[in-house]
Amino acid sequence: MNYSEAIQFLFDQLPMFQRSGAVAYKNNLDNTHRLDRWFNHPHKKFKSIHIAGTNGKGSVSHMLASVFQEAGYKTGLYTSPHLKDFRERIRINGEMISEEMVTQFVIKNKQIIEEISPSFFEMTVAMAFQYFAIEKVEMAIIETGMGGRLDSTNIITPQCSVITNIGMDHMQFLGNDIPSIAKEKAGIIKEGVPVVIGRKQTETTAVFCKTAEEKNTTTIYSEDLFEAILKSRETNYLLTDITFQGQKLLSDIKLPLTGHYQLENLRTVAAAIHAMKLNGYSLNSEEIKRGIEKTISNTALMGRWQTLSTSPLTICDTGHNADGISQILQQIVDTPHNHLHMVIGMVNDKDVDGILKMLPKNASYYFTRAEIPRSLPAEQLQEKALKHGLLGNCYDSVQKALNEAKKNASDNDLIFIGGSTFIVAEVV
Repeated sequence: MNYSEAIQFLFDQLPMFQRSGAVAYKNNLDNTHRLDRWFNHPHKKFKSIHIAGTNGKGSVSHMLASVFQEAGYKTGLYTSPHLKDFRERIRINGEMISEEMVTQFVIKNKQIIEEISPSFFEMTVAMAFQYFAIEKVEMAIIETGMGGRLDSTNIITPQCSVITNIGMDHMQFLGNDIPSIAKEKAGIIKEGVPVVIGRKQTETTAVFCKTAEEKNTTTIYSEDLFEAILKSRETNYLLTDITFQGQKLLSDIKLPLTGHYQLENLRTVAAAIHAMKLNGYSLNSEEIKRGIEKTISNTALMGRWQTLSTSPLTICDTGHNADGISQILQQIVDTPHNHLHMVIGMVNDKDVDGILKMLPKNASYYFTRAEIPRSLPAEQLQEKALKHGLLGNCYDSVQKALNEAKKNASDNDLIFIGGSTFIVAEVV
């Protein structure tokens, strides 16, 4: 079995939420625990930080991994989904797991995979934890896939738990209101382990406080202690300061993630680092600043308000729920341009109408779909969009839609590509 065959085996054998949706969701940790026993509990062999939240958890995970890497820790990073290459999900010091390691993992464990038939995500978590244990990582940054309480990553007992924010997403699994979703995310809070909350929200405060009290731990709200101040917006970075209780902590950070929403994520990262320093970890100001500034070069993070070209300005972003889209739309307003071209596709289990009604009516739309079974056909998206006054044509591939947008756009226009992680995956 070679690498291509190993990956194909995983894709064919195991239900994958990103492709298939609800059929891949498991509402218990039974398979995770069986796999953990099979591999002799690898999650107990490394320290970790656990990160959940509706939006921002990927950016926060990558920034934290870069900081710990710059501080000299052998740092594992587990995130999902991947955009181009399966191996993006599992990294050590920024380097993806090798094709050989993935192939050998599948060959050696093919029998248990066929016996248990876990989900793709359950198997990937087991692979990551086994790899981090074998390679003896000193700190692993672990991002949840969905929710928290029943997420396969939730067998770890981290040094710090982080919950970025709570919005309406994956309601069919996590609940139909903010407090219910918050309760699922709060499932990552562990006994005596400090928890950092990225955004203080009226509807979630009681949930987090109650869970923290039950788990005998402290809750750190990032905005009570830290502020990330935008000093200037440059082409490839945001020049920022971080303050702690009103006093300047770090100056002139060149944050390479240029989305407005990254200021909140940066503040959350600062609070998580604060919690880890209280926990005895050595992270000095220069290491923190350097780690933040090298987030993209250290971890290869893609798809967060990412500039693909400048004439016309072409930007993509993976934001795909109401909270994420609202942040993107604000940034579009703040980005100088003549006319807006929107290359849009969505998956069929999102609140499509809720998002479409938010989008600007004075833009040109190019409706398309990603090459996954879960994607909403472009014609259905166009039909729904028309009811919200959004006009545009359909294209049977993302690349065709983008090519048409480029053909129609003048140099001073703005082309935006998004609506789904999987749309962005086809252009980065």
